[in-house]
Amino acid sequence: MNYSKPSPIAVVGDRCGEGAVWSAAQSAVFWVDINRFLIHRLDYPSRQLQTWVFDEPVVALALTEDDQRLLVALGSKLIWWWPHTDERLDHGFTLPASPQARLNDGRCDPLGNFWVGSMFNNVSPEGESIGGSGKPGVLYRISADGTASPRVDGLQISNTLCWSPDRTTFYFGDSPTNEIRAYSYDAESGDIGPGRAFFSGFERGEPDGSAIDREGYLWNCRYGGGGIARIAPDGQLDRFIEMPTLNPTTCVFGGPDLSTLFITSAANDTLPGDRLAGSLWMIETDVAGLPENKVKLTS
Repeated sequence: MNYSKPSPIAVVGDRCGEGAVWSAAQSAVFWVDINRFLIHRLDYPSRQLQTWVFDEPVVALALTEDDQRLLVALGSKLIWWWPHTDERLDHGFTLPASPQARLNDGRCDPLGNFWVGSMFNNVSPEGESIGGSGKPGVLYRISADGTASPRVDGLQISNTLCWSPDRTTFYFGDSPTNEIRAYSYDAESGDIGPGRAFFSGFERGEPDGSAIDREGYLWNCRYGGGGIARIAPDGQLDRFIEMPTLNPTTCVFGGPDLSTLFITSAANDTLPGDRLAGSLWMIETDVAGLPENKVKLTS
């Protein structure tokens, strides 16, 4: 596998960039800055950037069956959002443990359910990073009718939600444990079975967000580790891609043939001299990712 040197495509200085999704319909990548309560949209052909401000941390995004509507995970709840008009409507799900906990990483599964995990709240109402601890986090599966079903609890920081190309395995991690786990996934019911250790103890940072390619390799951003681990389906490290910034946070495959990897990053917790921390980065690869799953709509 070959890939280009990582390069910054949007130097936006995100405190904690996250939640990247690729919209093929719009030829654009969307992502968030948790601490500044922002959503960014970069039109890929023109490189035109738009940014919207919200009232609380924005933590994750998902496409829906309506190409003009996104599902947005805020710190305390889910909302529907139409970027072209900036209309915002409550989804109906509110995190029971808020404000002691907040939502974090989220992604849509192959059946159109939205999965989102929570964590201890480390962001103040003003957007400042604050201390947090404990294991209040829960992984929820939220179906099209709005039903929220807890699937994993006792979590510190929920991260990495990906499904294998054959739809039999779900990958999920709790960052401070330095472990990504693999769960059996039922493509008919949308449920998961017991988890097992998949990739753990890697010495370069902690597991943050991930993307998966068509060959079934997981691309895991390593917060504090300055790079991306490409992990084979058997859990072995295939290669480590060095990044010119300390805190890559999540990634998504996009571009016309889904072979461009877009990577968010964080200026939080970085080192002197990391001038481009918080940028959106890109890597051209010769392997394609999977099309983004879309949230199923009932209205």
